Amino acid sequence: MNVVVVGSGIAGLTAALHAHEAGHSVTVVTKAALGDGCTGYAQGGVAGVYGASDSAARHASDTLVAGAGLSNAAAVDVLVADGATRIAELISRGVGFDRSADGELLLGREAAHSHARIVHAGGDATGAAISGALVAAVRRTAVEIVENAFLVDLVVRDGAVRGIRLLIDGASDDLEFEAVILATGGAGHLYAHTTNPIGATGDGIAAAIRAGAAVTDLEFVQFHPTILAPGPAFLVSEAVRGEGATLIDDEGRRFTFDAHPDGELAPRDVVSRAIARQAAAQGTPVRLDATMLGASALAQRFPTIDRVTRERGLDWSREPIPVTPAAHYLMGGVVSDLDGRTSLPGLFAVGEVARTGVHGANRLASNSLLEGAVFGARAAAALDSSAGSTPPFRSQKRPLNLADSVTFRDGNDRRPFSRAALQQLMWDDVGLLRTDDGLADALGTLRGWRTPAPRSVAEHEDTNLLLLAEATASAALARTESVGAHYRTPDRVEALQLETV
Repeated sequence: MNVVVVGSGIAGLTAALHAHEAGHSVTVVTKAALGDGCTGYAQGGVAGVYGASDSAARHASDTLVAGAGLSNAAAVDVLVADGATRIAELISRGVGFDRSADGELLLGREAAHSHARIVHAGGDATGAAISGALVAAVRRTAVEIVENAFLVDLVVRDGAVRGIRLLIDGASDDLEFEAVILATGGAGHLYAHTTNPIGATGDGIAAAIRAGAAVTDLEFVQFHPTILAPGPAFLVSEAVRGEGATLIDDEGRRFTFDAHPDGELAPRDVVSRAIARQAAAQGTPVRLDATMLGASALAQRFPTIDRVTRERGLDWSREPIPVTPAAHYLMGGVVSDLDGRTSLPGLFAVGEVARTGVHGANRLASNSLLEGAVFGARAAAALDSSAGSTPPFRSQKRPLNLADSVTFRDGNDRRPFSRAALQQLMWDDVGLLRTDDGLADALGTLRGWRTPAPRSVAEHEDTNLLLLAEATASAALARTESVGAHYRTPDRVEALQLETV
């Protein structure tokens, strides 16, 4: 089968390698260079199950609790059952996970995990190690690689996806394939503050919406609690708190226990809101105190964070450092089944672009790299059984189809649109705390904006962001209850104060 994988993070490269090894003709298309994207930035590790004290059932339970009751239990079972196999596969492809002196894998613990079950590489450089190994593995094969190619749209004929439309060096080109695997990542740049690299503009989800694929749960956006407050967004791994670091207010008090009995190791949505509320109350960022770990341990366990904090004039071994939340991960996306099939024949989705149901309303730490590896492999295995037929797919809860929601106009007949204005609007009204009035106002503004007919990559990205912003605000307005990362409050003043810190 002639297969194209769009995206080159852990999900896309895993799918490409498995498809190639199964005898398929595989092309990998990537927006920038091979391996660019969120995977390489991941400081956290990969969750698995090791030793008699832990089990797949416990990992599944932790995942379901973090998902606030909205996870797909079958998808979670698949994730935890395949976890150890996929980690072993990564090791066989050259990922050097950290080990003790006797050769055993070092296991860390992160928020909302009941056991130490997370493997890291290079301390806080797990994503870079995985990306480097998978890129090298793909380059050793006959997989065709197309870099610096922007996905404009999916090519749909007779109700099935038959290929992709790319923009390369300013020229548009339609390429035919028997199967398309979307692995384009998330949409962090919907927000003014995000941990995501610049290319995370939701291109794959937007293309799927325009093609008529089912999309759901876009209201569930996870904000990482601890981003270094001064300077450009830089993530301070949750593993730092897993090792014993604490969050303190301006009086040195560990305030997160006010919000949850697990304190700093509560689910991410809880910790993020607690941090934002405390920062709003005191008028300054809260601080992460890792001084008890000591300079040597911090430099050895978290070399990347240690280097960056010192480059910014901070010595986190001697004094607490200021941190703040930022948009990090999208739990929703293109609805897919346990093998990556979507509602459109010929189209698969894996990784952050997909909504497998694993994460529910809130992602458990270190499950995202695992999800990419597990479902990337499963999608490749399902290629043969899906050729030329309608997939055995059941649309999950709350599908969204906004294929006709964005129109192209000259742009001067309504209020001016800019990416920065959209990102700030989303941060203010569709962020950590949401209100009915705020969401309705945001949706009205978004529906009033228009982008010109896109020609450049940046213009296509703007169009995609506007489409996704409207879809996200619509989904958030429709879900009136607070659950997981989606939190509604009647107090708009509180929400605005919190969001603007």
